[in-house]
Amino acid sequence: MRATRRNETALIGFTVATNLADGVAKIALPLLAVELTDSPGLVAGVGLTLTLPWLLASLHAGVLVDRGDRRRLAALANLVRLAVALALLAAVATDALSLPSLYLAGVLIGLAEVVANSAIGALVPAAVPRERLSRANAWIAGAETVANEFAGPAVGGLLVGVGAALALGASAGAFALGAVLLALLVGRFRAAPRESGSPQERAPRRTRAEMAEGLAFLWRHRLLRTMSLTIAVLVVCWSAWLALLPSYAVRVLHLDPAGYGLLLGSIGVGGLAGAVLTAAANRLLGVRWVLFADLVGTVLMMIVPAVFPDAWAVGVAAFAGGMGGTLWTVNSRTLAQLIVPDRLLGRYGAASRLLSWGTLPLGAGLAGVFAEVTGLRWAFAIFAALAVVPVVPFLLTVTESEIAAAQRKSEVDHVILGRIRNNS
Repeated sequence: MRATRRNETALIGFTVATNLADGVAKIALPLLAVELTDSPGLVAGVGLTLTLPWLLASLHAGVLVDRGDRRRLAALANLVRLAVALALLAAVATDALSLPSLYLAGVLIGLAEVVANSAIGALVPAAVPRERLSRANAWIAGAETVANEFAGPAVGGLLVGVGAALALGASAGAFALGAVLLALLVGRFRAAPRESGSPQERAPRRTRAEMAEGLAFLWRHRLLRTMSLTIAVLVVCWSAWLALLPSYAVRVLHLDPAGYGLLLGSIGVGGLAGAVLTAAANRLLGVRWVLFADLVGTVLMMIVPAVFPDAWAVGVAAFAGGMGGTLWTVNSRTLAQLIVPDRLLGRYGAASRLLSWGTLPLGAGLAGVFAEVTGLRWAFAIFAALAVVPVVPFLLTVTESEIAAAQRKSEVDHVILGRIRNNS
């Protein structure tokens, strides 16, 4: 039990530290770019470098996670982020910063984030017993939401206001703390060996074949496939909301920068509420309807700005969306960690993230087009309609019986996995 609590504390601490650092970096890098160029497109390119690796490198990261020691991979990725932050700090101190160096830094930080998040998501079941998975995932998801979407950007804005060197130094310190916390984990964090098949089937295979196996597992599993496609649509809507909100807050709600920050921060507050309430909501409503809350919250986030342009109303809708998003994250991660074979956790997580976070650029791009053609409020309405599309497939597929059947099967697989690990 002591080792379990130590692992949970280390994972939650790592999540807080690194997501704070990421949140600061996501604010600091574009603001540094503003000082180097007057081109909005070039500045936007810095933000793109931070998210594009989720689309381009997720599957490769998944293969790495399933081949190697997951803790070491997360630690290595974190050290890369630390090195990049220190290099940027040196460039700022020596007045050697340039746009190409910011682009390179954004790509490296983004790639390292893909590897670190994939590795952490895959090692949680090995670090935490099954009966505490939901609780651990709740705190990890809550920490991600609050640190990355609320506290990190807020702290980053304040630190950049004092000085870019201070912001980059704070990021470097947080990444270093994350590396220390990973060293506190106790356990074995390599993927379990393939439990059956001929020697040829158990032999190492090419990267493309391994990536295909992760995608194929996701696509063949009806429950996980439906959930992944659902969240892909919702992430498009979330990305559009984030892209539309700055212009909407200034032109329609007439908010100052502080008001905009508070409005955006309501997502993080909702995410924290979701993390705290997950266990109670699951007992009261059941996992199916708690997952469905994310669809409801996303529809509210989209439709309220379209029909009710009031800052308080938009903030409440964002709170609901943030809470629903965390409720989804906690339960979907827990289900995946129970259902997916240990040896596939990295590649499944990569395939799932490819469908979800990989759609972030699509949502932002469509939002810009719709806003230009239809106006801001109609653009929100279009994405509200899109958020409704997954409702019927979700209700038909994600049922309590389907979830229970998947969990029962996972219990049998868990016993087999335990025997394999004891014999290896």
